[in-house]
Amino acid sequence: MQLDLTTFSSSILATTPETAEISMVVAAVLLSLVVIYLASKVGGEFSNRLGFPPVLGELVGGVIVGVSCLHLLVFPEGGAESSSSLLMNFLQTTAGLSPGAADEVFRTQSQVISVLAELGVIILLFEIGLESNLKDLMAVGTQATVVAVVGVVTPFAAGTAGLMVFFGVPAIAALFAGAALTATSIGITSRVLSELGCLNSKEGQIILGAAVIDDVLGIIVLAVVASLAKDGSVDVAKVVYLIISATCFLLGAIALGNVFNKSFVGVVEHLKTRGELVIPAFIFAFVMAYLAAAIQLEAILGAFAAGLVLEETDKRKELQKQVVPIADMLVPIFFVTVGAKTDLGVLNPAIPSNREGLTMAVFLIIVAILGKVVTGLSVYGQDKINRLAIGVGMIPRGEVGLVFLGIGASTGILSKPLEAAIIMMVILTTFLAPPLLRFVFPEPTPVAISEEELLVYGSAETPLVEEQGVQGE
Repeated sequence: MQLDLTTFSSSILATTPETAEISMVVAAVLLSLVVIYLASKVGGEFSNRLGFPPVLGELVGGVIVGVSCLHLLVFPEGGAESSSSLLMNFLQTTAGLSPGAADEVFRTQSQVISVLAELGVIILLFEIGLESNLKDLMAVGTQATVVAVVGVVTPFAAGTAGLMVFFGVPAIAALFAGAALTATSIGITSRVLSELGCLNSKEGQIILGAAVIDDVLGIIVLAVVASLAKDGSVDVAKVVYLIISATCFLLGAIALGNVFNKSFVGVVEHLKTRGELVIPAFIFAFVMAYLAAAIQLEAILGAFAAGLVLEETDKRKELQKQVVPIADMLVPIFFVTVGAKTDLGVLNPAIPSNREGLTMAVFLIIVAILGKVVTGLSVYGQDKINRLAIGVGMIPRGEVGLVFLGIGASTGILSKPLEAAIIMMVILTTFLAPPLLRFVFPEPTPVAISEEELLVYGSAETPLVEEQGVQGE
């Protein structure tokens, strides 16, 4: 058989541009990950040395490398172009990319990083679910529901009414801004609580349960105001559907835990290759996340529910250890990306168009903080509980507030000053919450152990002391 060199060389030349483009996308993604991990590690270490939770340093690191400062990590959905990205300029210089090719690589690279960030927050919520005790969450279920309802109704009503009365904002735009005030970032709050060792405290469980319910209520509120913005009327059927599907999903996940646990362990014990525990666990988590997204809920709720289910199995401690290194790789991408997308340019009062936004922002920030702090007062039947800590734990809006803002901005009903005000509210509540949580939650007190107990259990550095310290709260 004779080889046709002309045909062969033509086919190689025809595929070269596509191959080069893919390789450039991979190169751009790798450079972005280098920037993200450096920002995450440097920021986290610096924050930790100052006595703050590392997640705050990751967010600040994201701001520094993002659109507000160094322009190393920028995204097209924020209005950035490839020419404004220092990473893309570096690639153009070193790889000889044309401006057109650079634009395409920039868009694809941004999409990949955004997907990795979403995957990071899904794994974060799965990990948090593994650390949360389902029985403890159910024990505070009624109180968490009350906290969530107060935390949604209070800021939504106060924000919407205040914008309409004091600033003359049109009703639908005010409703969207009020909806953004209802959000609570379960990802940020749960990460900080985990770092502080307070996730399994009574306050931590109420905050976590309320944040989950808050997300469900927030989705329903968003559906209502999005329907209003679209055609001026509320799609009642859709609202009823969201309420029923959210309730059924969460109750179904809890019921599944009682049936699925033994089957999961039985399957895992028959597997002999690497990843025999963590791979089936992630399959289950991703299926649950998909189901949540498919019924128009948040994927993170599905991942959290999966973690709650697997927390009940005999393999939970071993699974927690195996999930940690995977979370360490993907979760920082989420937090750095949230910071990188935050544009602090809206804080500049020298720009006349920002001044109206600054005034509205002050109002929204006050409502955003007080509207969540009062939720702690709604906790009943608990004499020795830190109500201020519960209220503070509900403050951060984070990525959830940005989702609300993005949907509102895409409809075109939000004015530029109101957009700027919502962005500032999201920024400050996100960055204030971690240090405030650190302040309102006291340092865990070590448990004293007698000499006889030391002889039985070993040294005071055994995990027993740590577990007693957490469970004793």
